[in-house]
Amino acid sequence: MRIATWNVNSITARLPRLLAWLESSGTDVLCLQEAKIAEDAFPLDALREAGYEAAVHATGRWNGVAVISRVGLEDVVKGLPGDPGYDGAVEPRAISATCGPVRVWSVYVPNGREVDHPHYAYKLQWFEALKAAVAGDASGDRPFAVLGDYNVAPTDDDVFDVAAFEGLTHVTPAERAALAALREAGLSDVVPRPLKYDHPYTYWDYRQLAFPKNRGMRIDLVYGNEAFAKAVTDSYVDREERKGKGASDHAPVVVDLEV
Repeated sequence: MRIATWNVNSITARLPRLLAWLESSGTDVLCLQEAKIAEDAFPLDALREAGYEAAVHATGRWNGVAVISRVGLEDVVKGLPGDPGYDGAVEPRAISATCGPVRVWSVYVPNGREVDHPHYAYKLQWFEALKAAVAGDASGDRPFAVLGDYNVAPTDDDVFDVAAFEGLTHVTPAERAALAALREAGLSDVVPRPLKYDHPYTYWDYRQLAFPKNRGMRIDLVYGNEAFAKAVTDSYVDREERKGKGASDHAPVVVDLEV
């Protein structure tokens, strides 16, 4: 079974690439983030023609998550129970579903913006709600994983130059402590292998030639419970999908399971 996570940065802009990648990669389940589309405009027909069904939680031009599957899609939960919301609104940042023998969450963790910004406090609160929401599945016997754009680099090795992020979000002790707390719920980091270079970065800014210079970050993560981690046979960052015209600024992270 092949499961992946990918922040596509607009499914409308990326649909031809997405469909081609699903076919070429042989992915069974894709956790998708930043759909940036209204739920009723999601390309269900195009995915159905490709052999996939989708569960979608999206409201418009920002955020939006989905689980796309060709091995079943059951027990869908839209939204994060206990979501603290931001500025009076609950954003579409989490969706979960059971796909065959595996249950997954697709999550798009708040960015945080700046350390002294209210969005940063919201990010930490959102992590607390996520931990509470997944605790039961994380400790269970069924393979379970939380996949998505976490907007946190777990270690200094997960950014091209930690000095470049001094005083910025994504690398702060509080954010990394939130990741550690999530792991303590019964999850472990399924670290992928890079297809090139030494570090499995998953995101490269569009600006300043970040991708060709490999000035990247590993912020798209797969956190699986014990049953999931034991079933992993391979994991890699599909760096090739970050190349070329019309690419997302994130690359898919692919996990192969024997379940």
